[in-house]
Amino acid sequence: MNQTRFNNYWQAAGWLGVGLIAYLSLTPAPPQINIENGDKFGHLAAYGLVTLWFAQLYTGLRQRILLAVGMVVLGIAMEYAQRATGYRTFDIADMIADGLGVAIGLLAAPPRLPNLLSWAEKRITRIF
Repeated sequence: MNQTRFNNYWQAAGWLGVGLIAYLSLTPAPPQINIENGDKFGHLAAYGLVTLWFAQLYTGLRQRILLAVGMVVLGIAMEYAQRATGYRTFDIADMIADGLGVAIGLLAAPPRLPNLLSWAEKRITRIF
């Protein structure tokens, strides 16, 4: 794990993202993105951003594999949970969008792109 001074806060924010995914997946009337396939874009963006967030904290190969598996399992579980609600629908295309988001999040993670959490932490500690 990439240990930073604000690691606990970064972890909490990431888990808040996971909670938000669960809430949006199970709420009867989630916000709509008014573009063609906006729902799929929302899945891709949500899973991509949360995966990217955690990938900045977990930099080891094993950690990232577990992260990817966990996020994909979350996406699959949310689809089955939606089907169980009776007011949401099960959609394999949503699971595919989730998986693509996870892949994009991992591909965008350091070292390919800078670690934005470390960057933010340096800026914050300079101020305080």
